[in-house]
Amino acid sequence: MRDLAVRLAALDAEAGAALQVIAYFDGLVEGRAGLQSIVRGAAVLAGCPARLDDDARRVHIRMLPDGIAAPLPGPADESWPGQPVGTAMLRLERVGPPGPVDAMVLERAAGAAGSVLDRTRGRAPATDPAAVELVVDASAPADVRLHAARRLGLPVDGTAYAVALGSGESRLAAAGTPPPTTRAGIGPAVPLLDLPESHQAARTALRFAAEGTDEDPGETLVHFEELGGLAVLALVPDPAGVPDVRALEHAANAAPWVLTTLHAVASTISMRAAATVLRLHHSTLQDRVEHAEHWLGWSVREPQGRLRLQLALALRRLHRHPS
Repeated sequence: MRDLAVRLAALDAEAGAALQVIAYFDGLVEGRAGLQSIVRGAAVLAGCPARLDDDARRVHIRMLPDGIAAPLPGPADESWPGQPVGTAMLRLERVGPPGPVDAMVLERAAGAAGSVLDRTRGRAPATDPAAVELVVDASAPADVRLHAARRLGLPVDGTAYAVALGSGESRLAAAGTPPPTTRAGIGPAVPLLDLPESHQAARTALRFAAEGTDEDPGETLVHFEELGGLAVLALVPDPAGVPDVRALEHAANAAPWVLTTLHAVASTISMRAAATVLRLHHSTLQDRVEHAEHWLGWSVREPQGRLRLQLALALRRLHRHPS
């Protein structure tokens, strides 16, 4: 196969590259390579980071184009080219549609990863909402809750954390397990009998998690422990009634770019950094901010104004995601 790929490459470079991709992953399958080797191959051949995410099986692997494993920087971008692998998704971290070679890399790597998942992980463990509900029910007897925790595969002598998903589902995971890649709130890792508190914290954190859209820009994954004093905002009975939130809604209705622009200004260290995030020229951002300040009624370029903006954005999100 390799000789054929070399000869074909001399006639048609793209066809030769595709054949080399096929030969590469066939070799990995034949050698019963593991998931990390497969994702590494995808990253190296595509020349960009590649990642395999399977929330159901709690499998998350990310490799850099130099073949080095790297931690997940955050949830995957849905616009990245990807290939489903059962409950998992293999993605190349690059913008734009995949070229012919990238498409071949995704297809062959996904096929190889699927065979490994079926061989080593079997079917994804069924979610047991009843067991989760029992573990986080502080009124249930301790021995019953620990028995339910064991059924979920949690380490009885270790720590675990609760996850509140945007879908309304709750999950529990052993400490050190990567968080999901979808919109979620994460509670602190605690001993198993303290998981009711972690679950409540996760539900609070979920209210601060954005949808990641133009209507609701921001982080989609929020850890309760990182909220600090902001967590008390969740106690505000009517966030929409706060005057600054009303002003923010007024500005949001004035132009479609307002919320993403103000979020970038509030979450970066400078106007120039915000312009980079938004991929705007600095002068264009200045024009937008001047308009937004007019609609808001205060400056967002001073420290106090940025703080007002951050609080207004957080309160608006709490209003969009009530408890």
